[in-house]
Amino acid sequence: MEKIKVLFVCMGNICRSPTAEGVFTKLVNEKKLDHRFIIDSAGTHAYHIGNPPDLRSQKAAAERDVHLSHLRARKVVMGDFDDFDFLLVMDDENYAALINACPASHKHKVQYFLDYAPQLTAREVPDPYYGGEYGFERVLDMIEAASTGFLVSLQSSKRIG
Repeated sequence: MEKIKVLFVCMGNICRSPTAEGVFTKLVNEKKLDHRFIIDSAGTHAYHIGNPPDLRSQKAAAERDVHLSHLRARKVVMGDFDDFDFLLVMDDENYAALINACPASHKHKVQYFLDYAPQLTAREVPDPYYGGEYGFERVLDMIEAASTGFLVSLQSSKRIG
């Protein structure tokens, strides 16, 4: 059975996208579906390549039993468009960056992550980097909702059982 390959994308790959990677990984592990997925995250910019997630992201996630310290930032590469089934972006700027770089045959793979949480009435996960501690909690809430919605969508579409 072929694995579903998911790439979460934000700007620097130290706050939102590694948080999404960690939250979604935890969710599929809890549902005993980890054998069905390859999950990764990347940034559209090379600001933080090789660095772990922001300590504030790690702290907020750890309080929800999501561990991010083992993750390292990387930049999206052209091969990601071929390799991944879903490239789930956090905001308009990163959506535009991916769509502009993406081969036409793969543009359907680039989606807003929050489209899987329509109850939030937001399309963008705000960048908490320059905000206070509450911003990281808000990001986690949004990412948890979208992670659940994404998994339900995959189950509804019979991509996974």
